[in-house]
Parts: sequence; structure tokens; C-alpha cells
Amino acid sequence: MAAKKAKKKVQIFPIVNTIIMILFVIITLYPVLNTLAISLNDGTDSLRGGIYLLPRKFTWKNYITVLQKDNLITGAYVTVARTVIGTVLALISNAILAFIVSRKRFMFKKQLSLFWVITMYVNGGLIPTFLLYKGLGLTNSFWVYVIPGMVSAFNMLVIRTYMNGIPDSLEESAQLDGAGYTTIFLKIYSPLCKPVYATVALFVAVGQWNSWFDAMLYNRMNGKLTTLQYELMKLLSSVTNTSSSVEAMKNAAGTVTPTSVRAAATIITILPIICIYPFLQKYFVTGLTLGGVKE
Repeated sequence: MAAKKAKKKVQIFPIVNTIIMILFVIITLYPVLNTLAISLNDGTDSLRGGIYLLPRKFTWKNYITVLQKDNLITGAYVTVARTVIGTVLALISNAILAFIVSRKRFMFKKQLSLFWVITMYVNGGLIPTFLLYKGLGLTNSFWVYVIPGMVSAFNMLVIRTYMNGIPDSLEESAQLDGAGYTTIFLKIYSPLCKPVYATVALFVAVGQWNSWFDAMLYNRMNGKLTTLQYELMKLLSSVTNTSSSVEAMKNAAGTVTPTSVRAAATIITILPIICIYPFLQKYFVTGLTLGGVKE
């Protein structure tokens, strides 16, 4: 009798679990699909409501309006450049630092780790940071997007914890064969750390792609150093707060409204990350699970 009850529980659980996961996927995807439908629908028609998963009156005018904005192409180039360069440099610097701190012979590694953890919760503030960057010559420069984010305490600790899980025997056997720390890092640790590297790279890339506040704060007066997110933020602000800009967009693109423009700008913003994430998902899950911050 007990065996039959246990068998029923085993059979019921996959069904319930599948139903819950399907509902979760629907809840997660619906806002994105609804935004996509609104972005592809005529702006005036969208004001009637009733648009859910499919556009009722298909049009590309919302995207044309967004893409015709001044400096948008320049901002896209700068954003792609900062995302690629910033991600590569941040991954290299955090990986090297994590490898050094994870060595058992490295002195004061616990004290340094505590110091880095403190920096995750305490910072100098906005004005001192701005004055520091200005004194270093980073303001009105592309490198203000890259250099400050090269070292992250959280990312470094995630990589370090993952490296601590690699058996010491691999390093010891390599040292017996005459390998130095550079060879050990490049030929042994780095290939084994691909999952956590992909996780950290995704963290940094998403942060770089979505960042707009640094462009407004440090490069606001230089149109050549604007970013895609900053230009889209200005567009959203203009269509929300200024009725004259809305009328101008109506005359230029036909039936375009703030709601439809916001939807199109949102899709443009999230599309690259959505395209990249599936290729990194398997590494992301493994790296985040095994590289969690723990002692």
C-alpha cells in the first residue's frame, strides 16, 4: 500500500512541476511579447488597447522614429565598443587578480578579501568619484566607460571561489614539470574556468550595455562619446514630458505615440542581450552555481 502511494507521488510531481514551469514561462515571456506587439503596432491604434501578443495594425514606423534620432548610430557604435572592450578587459583583470588571491602562498589574502568585500557596500560617493575621475583625466573620454569597471570585488570573488574548487594536485603536478604560474594560469586554470568566465562576462556585458548614467555624468557635452542607452533615455524622456516633440514625431512618421515609441526603444535595448544569452546559458548556470561566494 505504501509502495503504491509513493509511486503516485512520483508520478504526480513531474506533472505539477511541468505545469508550474509552463506558467512561469508564460508569466515571464508575456511582458516581452506584449511590448514587441505594441512596438510593431500603429501608435494611434495602440491607444485603443486590446493588444496582447500580436499587433493589430502592423507598422515599422515606431522603429523608424527611434532609429532616425540624432546620434543614435554614434551611440550604438560607442555602446558596442564599450561592451566588447570593457568585458574583455574586466574579465582578464578579474581573472588574474582572482588567480593571485586564490594561491595558498599569497600573504594577506584574507585581509585583502575582507577589504574588497567592504568596497561592495561602501563607496566614496558621487561627487568625490566625479572629482577623482576628473583629476585622472577620465572625464570627456571613452576610457571612463572601461577603466573604472575593470576590477569588481563581486566578480573577482566569484572567480576566486571557483578557482579554489580546482584540485591543488593539478598545480603541483604542473610545477613538477617545470611550469610557472603564467603557464598554470593559461594552460590549466583558464580552460577549467570557462563556466565562471562566461558568467562574469555576461554580468559585465549586460552592465556595460545597459549603462547610461556615466555617459550623462562624464561625457554629456561630447556627442561623439554618447551611448545608445543615453540617447534612448533622452528619447523616452522627450516623448513622455514634451508634447511638442510628440507632435513632431507624428508629422515625421505618421501615427506615432509615446507608448509605441517606448515599446520600440525597449525592444531595441534588450534585443542584443536576448540574442547572446542563449549561447551562454549553460555556462551561466554552471558558473553561478559553482562559483557562488562562500568560504
